[in-house]
Amino acid sequence: MKKLVAFVKDSIAELKKVVWPSKEDVISSVKVVIVSTLVFAIILGLVDALLLLGVQAIF
Repeated sequence: MKKLVAFVKDSIAELKKVVWPSKEDVISSVKVVIVSTLVFAIILGLVDALLLLGVQAIF
């Protein structure tokens, strides 16, 4: 039981040392992720469409 209490106390102490990002930082990071995901989705969609056209031309 002592180990569990020590673990919880150490965890709380470490969490107090963490520098949490600001709301603006989180929002800008989310925007980057969304835009990157959309760009990759469009690129993969175009590659898929081109490959489909190539396969259909062959067969």
